Amino acid sequence: MFDNTCKLIAELYSSDFATWLLGEPITLTLLSPTGVTWEPMRNDGVILLQSNEVVLHIEFRTKPDENLPFEMAYYYVRIYERFPDKQIHQVVIYLEKTTSEQVYNTTFSTKKLHHKFEIIRLWEQSTDIFLKSIGLLPFAVLSATVNKVKTLQQVAATIDTLPQKQAQSHISAATAILASLVLEEEVIERLLRKDVMRESIIYQSFEAERSNKKVREIALNLLAEGMAVDAISRLTGLPPEVVQQLQQQTSDID
Repeated sequence: MFDNTCKLIAELYSSDFATWLLGEPITLTLLSPTGVTWEPMRNDGVILLQSNEVVLHIEFRTKPDENLPFEMAYYYVRIYERFPDKQIHQVVIYLEKTTSEQVYNTTFSTKKLHHKFEIIRLWEQSTDIFLKSIGLLPFAVLSATVNKVKTLQQVAATIDTLPQKQAQSHISAATAILASLVLEEEVIERLLRKDVMRESIIYQSFEAERSNKKVREIALNLLAEGMAVDAISRLTGLPPEVVQQLQQQTSDID
């Protein structure tokens, strides 16, 4: 849920991300992962932005993953295969604070291959970085701020000054979603206007995904109680084949 929010913001405000991650406000356009040979790797959490000279590959993560270094090397080769003449800049952005050493591993090495990529741990980044650009505002509360509530208040005040209603809507929604990683929902709803964020496709997508997740959790609980697939399908509205997939996943775990 969180990675999709970040991907949408990065797409909408790619120039802000270019300034932050590349050091220059170049114009970047979305490059669909389908334009690169990804199989058999997953591509959720992955966004590719490109200019005439560079491809910016960003990974948004909430949790550490020991397979990440290999994945980044794999992605680099696939991007290079498609764009051998472009610079390739890879960045992994960790959203949620962790003590895992994996979030410091920036290389993948074998006897004959050494690949390096960049990692940004938001909780170590200066809050000022994110308060200077509209597209980076949603990340401010995840930064190295001492007072997250006060930072959210600053972001909310800045959002209210944005001249475009659509920008207010998108940034409010993304800020609320990411802030839920570190703040209680009551605090977020008190500081951010829900009526504004509801108009954003970001908020609507998040709510749809969260609702679908809850329905699947209900289906899993009913499966655990021994209810038939067809009955669960009728109760939850999930297609029978989806319920069967959940049943199979449960069997595999067992």
